Amino acid sequence: MHRVSNLVSQRITDVPPSGIRRFFDIAATMENVISLGIGEPDFDTPEPIVQAGIQALERGETHYSSNSGLTELRRAIADHLDEMYNQTYNPASEILVTVGVSEALYLALAATLDPGDECIVPEPCFVSYAPEVTFAGGKPVIVPTHVENDFQVTAEEIAQAITPRTKALLIGYPNNPTGAVMSRERLNEIAAVAKQHDLLVISDEIYDRLVYDTEHVCFPSLPGMYSRTILLQGFSKAYAMTGWRIGYIAAPAEILGQLRKVHQYTIMCAPTVAQYAALAALREGEPFVQEMVTEYDRRRRLIVSGLNDLGLDCFEPQGAFYAFPSIQITGMTDNEFAESLLHEERVAVVPGSAFGEAGSGYVRCSYATAYEKIEEALERLQQFVRRHG
Repeated sequence: MHRVSNLVSQRITDVPPSGIRRFFDIAATMENVISLGIGEPDFDTPEPIVQAGIQALERGETHYSSNSGLTELRRAIADHLDEMYNQTYNPASEILVTVGVSEALYLALAATLDPGDECIVPEPCFVSYAPEVTFAGGKPVIVPTHVENDFQVTAEEIAQAITPRTKALLIGYPNNPTGAVMSRERLNEIAAVAKQHDLLVISDEIYDRLVYDTEHVCFPSLPGMYSRTILLQGFSKAYAMTGWRIGYIAAPAEILGQLRKVHQYTIMCAPTVAQYAALAALREGEPFVQEMVTEYDRRRRLIVSGLNDLGLDCFEPQGAFYAFPSIQITGMTDNEFAESLLHEERVAVVPGSAFGEAGSGYVRCSYATAYEKIEEALERLQQFVRRHG
């Protein structure tokens, strides 16, 4: 009789489960929990977007779209990128609509990495990055980032990690979990390294619209970077459309053609109804984006100042909707802190080490929850820190 271990891939077995889920599972069994853990907008999808989805259903738009996505949606995406970043893509051959950025990330890695290829991954980062590199047969090469640099990876750190097997660099800014935003100067320095070493750059920019008191720099818009960049983008965060599962990839036609091949055989097409909703988001969603950004900024200032007042040192996040405070004063590990805080004060946060070893000693606090709940969470945190600080 076969053992189960003989029937599954060792490559997959070696990857541990997500470090985020355990705390959510515990919190789900408890009452009166304030969650600062979930990286999801607490806003409902704006009404014009919802209505576009409903109307698509009522018209019978329940069939496959083309593999690449609705033509009008791809045109709207191309217009959006041109308007926002002055970066031109051909909607017919350089844009692919995907099932969220999660699928986009999978396609980018599966279509570009050969077994043993190395992909540089700065950490802390979204929990999927390193595992997805492994799933694609590549080897993730971790480059830690540091609070002293506002968690911005430097060109020098990337250059030091390059070997003859290095093929790609995977970056995600604005960053989950730190809220860091890359400066144009640092991105230009990284672009020079990518050009010098002939690296592919996979740039996850899902939080591009959620920036505060700064600009977001779209990586492929930097001089010479369009031809070597795969841009991952989507609608989940800025338009509060997480459950619609709709994203996209923009890349040069020669590269995108290979990603489309994986998409064709794996997915067929993104959900058609969600594509019509995404089209409405681009056409009618901007006022709602601005409303949400203004409210996130208000919450950001509350939570960052509140954490610093408690002695939980927190650099100022300039993007996404996360604060990433140090919990050093408590003497606990980040896992101990998160578990004790949940049980003692019914506040859910995520251990920083869930986002890579570089996140140890920190916790991620999402401010994608109501202002009043953040105020209450800070009061509970104050009691907790008094006991343990």
